[in-house]
Amino acid sequence: CYRFESAQQMAQFQEVMRQQLETSMHTELEKLLDTATGADKEVSKKDFEGFKKLFHRFLQVKGPSVEWSKIHRPPEDSIQPYEKIVARGLPDSVAESLNKLVVVKLNGGLGTSMGCKGPKSLISVRNENTFLDLTVQQIEHLNKTYNTDVPLVLMNSFNTDEDTKKILQKYTHHRVKIHTFNQSRYPRINKESLLPVATDMGMTGQNADVWYPPGHGDIYASFYNSGLLDQLIAEGKEYIFVSNIDNLGATVDLHILHHLVSRVPNGKRCEFIMEVTDKTRADVKGGTLIQYDGKLRLLEIAQVPKAHVDEFKSVTKFKIFNTNNLWISLGAIKRLQEQNAMDMEIIVNPKTLDGGQNVIQLETAVGAAIKSFDNAMGINVPRSRFLPVKTVSDLLLVMSNLYSLEAGSLTMSQKREFPTTPHIKLGSSFNKVQEYQNRFESIPDMLELDHLTVSGDVTFGKQVSLKGTVIIIANHGDRIDIPAGTILENKIVSGNLRILDH
Repeated sequence: CYRFESAQQMAQFQEVMRQQLETSMHTELEKLLDTATGADKEVSKKDFEGFKKLFHRFLQVKGPSVEWSKIHRPPEDSIQPYEKIVARGLPDSVAESLNKLVVVKLNGGLGTSMGCKGPKSLISVRNENTFLDLTVQQIEHLNKTYNTDVPLVLMNSFNTDEDTKKILQKYTHHRVKIHTFNQSRYPRINKESLLPVATDMGMTGQNADVWYPPGHGDIYASFYNSGLLDQLIAEGKEYIFVSNIDNLGATVDLHILHHLVSRVPNGKRCEFIMEVTDKTRADVKGGTLIQYDGKLRLLEIAQVPKAHVDEFKSVTKFKIFNTNNLWISLGAIKRLQEQNAMDMEIIVNPKTLDGGQNVIQLETAVGAAIKSFDNAMGINVPRSRFLPVKTVSDLLLVMSNLYSLEAGSLTMSQKREFPTTPHIKLGSSFNKVQEYQNRFESIPDMLELDHLTVSGDVTFGKQVSLKGTVIIIANHGDRIDIPAGTILENKIVSGNLRILDH
């Protein structure tokens, strides 16, 4: 066993190892590029340039990326309450601000977690409208109301691009210009050798799961590389509003937009606004804003040293979390990309491929770049601006009479006495959208519901009403059919209940 005489020798050895790994990686990437052709080769070359930078930084990182003792709560004025922003009122010409805006939706994800094939944005969420339909309707409504030209930009991934583009034809006659660009395609790397698993640039057969889209932090580089960023700046656009396409609360907010385009007292404009909202027990894993080395910074659970994870999850110390609704200056993105100054922490995401091989994928998060922008700030927005649909339980919520739909926007029904949403837990029999649809003849009335837990083989007839706390548990092998017109208020239903026709 070789012993290092000094820390300096150890460091030198590690540096040599790093350089060797990097050289091997570059060689492998060149081999992969040799198997690409035509326009694909150029695109992949740009992608690989980004990947090399990320891999280089990955090799430099030692341990958690934050020192816990340096973490401070953000200064009071760096996170403004939404009410304060609203109190400033709106200018006479809202149209002028809107014409500087571009709406960007993150559209790289598949519907697999809800048992659907294809892009998640094409799942029906309300009255046969998909996530994408609702987005188009919202922006079209803005453009018609204010006689503006707010375009929609979709950041697709190689998983969603083809299917999304086919669907876009149906919006040709809508009053919304739609652009798309593609996230990068990066190689998954073997956990042991730290080299790509891919043998060529193909994406089918044995190469089907060796590529990945590297998280939404990739938006800056891929937007810039696509040429679309420059095109929009040339058209007079100044800001983007970025959000996840499955967050139905992320609509264009005129008050936040007005705050963004107005000069702040020191004459400097804000380049980055992160919408945050108060944490509840359900959000303990969400990223939070902190003050670190004098700058606002996003702290994600993956960056927290193990000894401090419980503290990170505490609702008392870190009271807010990132909704991933972000307002960002286009000019600033261009400047930071050209200066190679966009600084985002690396998220190392371990995966196991179908054949059992352990790989890692290197990712970044869009909000992590907040510390690179000037005059960045948070706005503490109402919970209603965070309405993500990640599971079938969320889908039940947004399909119900708790919400009303107008011009593509969902708003909490006036008839609900209190503004919080009920807590819904549907068991594994409801995991897939198709199964879920088969189990509800119609969506129950949930205006007075606080909590619903359903487990096992349960079906709901038409016009069922659920109030208070309702728990329905069908034991293994049993089935419960809730009859049409049933009103369940603060009830536990268990055992076996089958309504048989005679």
